[in-house]
Amino acid sequence: MDEIPTFVVDPLPEGLDRGYVVLNRPWAFVQWLEKATIEEEYILMAEPDHIFANPLPNLAHGDNPAGFPFFYIKPTEHKKIVRKFYPEEKGPVTDIDPIGNSPVIIKKSLLEEISPTWVNVSLRMKDDPETDKAFGWVLEMYAYAVASALHGVRHILRKDFMLQPPWDLEVGKRFIIHYTYGCDYNMKGELTYGKIGEWRFDKRSHLSGPPPKNLSLPPPGVPESVVRLVTMVNEATANIPGWDSLNSG
Repeated sequence: MDEIPTFVVDPLPEGLDRGYVVLNRPWAFVQWLEKATIEEEYILMAEPDHIFANPLPNLAHGDNPAGFPFFYIKPTEHKKIVRKFYPEEKGPVTDIDPIGNSPVIIKKSLLEEISPTWVNVSLRMKDDPETDKAFGWVLEMYAYAVASALHGVRHILRKDFMLQPPWDLEVGKRFIIHYTYGCDYNMKGELTYGKIGEWRFDKRSHLSGPPPKNLSLPPPGVPESVVRLVTMVNEATANIPGWDSLNSG
């Protein structure tokens, strides 16, 4: 909060998220849009595990926001469930983009329209056992995609918006590194995904506090995307004032 101007919002009423904390995200956007002074016309929705690898232009065009297509968001494969929230008269299920809310660049006025619907659809999905079981941790992502479609909003799908190590091997001209997956390698530089590696970078290793300075760089042969990720984390921890005091307590 000392580094980035921050707006603090209220959580959902106690018990409403049922342990699924991500339900607070659409509710946070509703509060922020209502109460904060936002001068900009466009908004980037990003997350704490995003690192900017290249300067990010405004990828949106007018009323068409830009989003990243996730391979695991598949509305057409969940047609029966999706139809509970996106009725047939609204249009084909293919009108629902295979995205979450992040990363997205969107006009503020559009997000003001979508956000209350996003909250309502998220809560209704969580209330429906079949939907909750099918969508699991990505339920709120589906809710954003459905809410956007209910408002007739289609996103420009930009695969170059983001890369996800260790599966994406090179940064290239892509804009954001998303470090959601663990990166496990042996000392030969071979991926050992699913098995703790001799060398590893995984955000879950640092649940109890920030990562220390000067994380060890990966062994030779590890993809450039992983090297770049750890190098940039080290660059950040070296330059954020008082990092050591954050770590000690």
